[in-house]
Amino acid sequence: MSVKTSWDIFCVVVDNYGDIGVTWRLARQLVAEHGQRVRLWVDDLDTFARLCPGSSTTADQQWHEGVEVRHWTPDWPGAEPADVVIEAFACQLPDAYIKEMAGSGRRILWLNLEYLSAEDWVVGCHALPSMQPDGLQKYFFFPGFEQGTGGLIREGDLLARREAFQANPVLREAFLQSFDLTAPAGARLLSLFAYENRAVAGWLDALAADARPSQLLVPEGRVLGDVAGWLGLEQLRAGDRHARGALQIAVLPFMTQNQYDMLLWCCEFNAVRGEESFIRAQWAGRPLVWHIYPQDEDAHWDKLNAYLDLYVRDLSPQAEVALREFWRAWNEGTGSGKAWTAMLEHEAELQAHADRWTHKQVANGDLAGKLVLFYADWLGPASV
Repeated sequence: MSVKTSWDIFCVVVDNYGDIGVTWRLARQLVAEHGQRVRLWVDDLDTFARLCPGSSTTADQQWHEGVEVRHWTPDWPGAEPADVVIEAFACQLPDAYIKEMAGSGRRILWLNLEYLSAEDWVVGCHALPSMQPDGLQKYFFFPGFEQGTGGLIREGDLLARREAFQANPVLREAFLQSFDLTAPAGARLLSLFAYENRAVAGWLDALAADARPSQLLVPEGRVLGDVAGWLGLEQLRAGDRHARGALQIAVLPFMTQNQYDMLLWCCEFNAVRGEESFIRAQWAGRPLVWHIYPQDEDAHWDKLNAYLDLYVRDLSPQAEVALREFWRAWNEGTGSGKAWTAMLEHEAELQAHADRWTHKQVANGDLAGKLVLFYADWLGPASV
């Protein structure tokens, strides 16, 4: 496309950082790698400011990394619709904006960017159109892990940066030292980012009793209460350091997205949650466990098991069982210590598998690139 395409991305911040994390990454990538013009509409600038330090929490309009960031308030200010309109994660566009789309006389691509899922119905539903009462047509765009989906969000240079970082111990040491940390010799480095989770205590027991020392890095977040409880403390805050048995625990401040990527790259194992950190941990090429967001009627178990069914395909039967058992224990809240110890018996296989999985996902393409191609295909040959 010779002329810059304009994009409006709408994001409602719910109770975590996943929605804004994904849309902020997507907006930056569309600008930086595809030369697009992007407006990101955000209803919660306080949360956005944690991911984008230095941004205003009150400005109606601001620019960061080439992205126009607009404050999405209940009083719609009015704006000419973009060429491509994305409502992220089932948020509802302003009625006035939809009317402007319908009355514009232009071809506007309207996309509903869905939550990530590995369930088998996703391939069949990806890119399906849905006719709206006002005559507009909306398409469902599903991120996913297989060909025939929208792929995962991934910057073009991400793996090269990760591989350079992981190959250079000096970079790892410098990153840790920026948080006043030094990795103990021979220690296993792990990260923990989760919702409140009863399984944490059993896992920490196992780490503390292990023959190999471990250093656990815990960014500020909802799981800190569980870690504090295990330590017999009322609370923890950034900068705190504690040790028990073979386990050292360091509480880190809330991180920018680039810092969190480097944290994942540093560690041999990453415990993650939700969608944003789950995706980034897979690009780290290291074994992980996913604390999936609990849903009513245990619907989240279908999503969790669907992902595992894909992920374990080329593991040995023994490693598959061990991995499934630890993920189950982590999300049920019981038995995590025993399951962790059993999974460690397959540590080398799981590490090699994690790296293969990363490269398999690279082959599936990336979310931003697939969105741009979808728009070009939707416009037809005249757009080329």
